[in-house]
Amino acid sequence: MGLCVAVVLDDRGRLDQLQQELAGLTPPLRLTAVGEGAMPPLEVMDLNPALQRRRRQRGMARWLLPFGFAAGAMFTFITDLQTFSFAGPLGEPLLGGLLGMGSGWMGSFAAAASVTGDGDDRIRSVRNRLDEGAMVLLVEAATGDTIPWSRLQAARPRAVVRLRED
Repeated sequence: MGLCVAVVLDDRGRLDQLQQELAGLTPPLRLTAVGEGAMPPLEVMDLNPALQRRRRQRGMARWLLPFGFAAGAMFTFITDLQTFSFAGPLGEPLLGGLLGMGSGWMGSFAAAASVTGDGDDRIRSVRNRLDEGAMVLLVEAATGDTIPWSRLQAARPRAVVRLRED
């Protein structure tokens, strides 16, 4: 999906009305209501930095685990160290590879934690509004499609916040 916009409204009635208006548009938009009586903010990827970090960590692990295994096994061959000589000629590079894979797994956590989210300040402002009791409608358009800005402004929201642009 492309652009994601959070529309902050004061009450549930206006949110439902805007959601019905936007649901009938073509091309279709992905709409997610967040707040009291709707989806909790902790379950929404765009509003929860912990979920975003976990997704980054899994993506990094997908690459770092196999490369860590290969690097560990290769290191055992290249250095000709006999660190795991008890494991034999095949077991030694295997154990080195497993240790390298463990290093890749730890590296995926460090890499994911070191990257701050692009819109942390914007997410924080939306979360603060949710804590105040406001309702939020997340509007996502497919890549290349436009958001109906005039309809969003006609709903007279408290705020319109761009969370991300893909």
